[in-house]
Amino acid sequence: MRKKVLFISSTGGHLNELLQLKPLFKKYEYNIITEKDKANIKLKEKYGNKVHFLPYGTRAKLFKYIFIYFFLCLKTVYLYLKIRPKVIVTTGTHTAGPMCIIGKIFGSKIVYIETFANTSTKTATGKLLYPIADLFIVQWEEMLKLYPKAVYGGRIF
Repeated sequence: MRKKVLFISSTGGHLNELLQLKPLFKKYEYNIITEKDKANIKLKEKYGNKVHFLPYGTRAKLFKYIFIYFFLCLKTVYLYLKIRPKVIVTTGTHTAGPMCIIGKIFGSKIVYIETFANTSTKTATGKLLYPIADLFIVQWEEMLKLYPKAVYGGRIF
């Protein structure tokens, strides 16, 4: 039986980075989780029941976002218990935070890949997950100064 691996990220650039790991999908029993928006709705056509969506929310509308994020957390618990991954791989951002924390509580290994977009500052998700990640990968050598226990993995593009 192949190891269950969950690949999770928010939509946009984080998802584009995550999908660069597609060659790994065939090695594992995989699932993908991202936010549902117009740009990635076609993922269902490509990956079928292997892709799951969380609600999309933006902090620009803070009051509405609080409710969306609460629902996102509830759905995250449901999806985690449904999938039961041994490993969670993420490129961030806020969508991945709750999943990785829940995963850590239940014994999943956490692999975090800091975004390619940051070359000199920590991301909010990076700060959150650095202490709990089993493997923390940076795509720029300069980032090792900020995350000394990280591994330099080079670009995934």
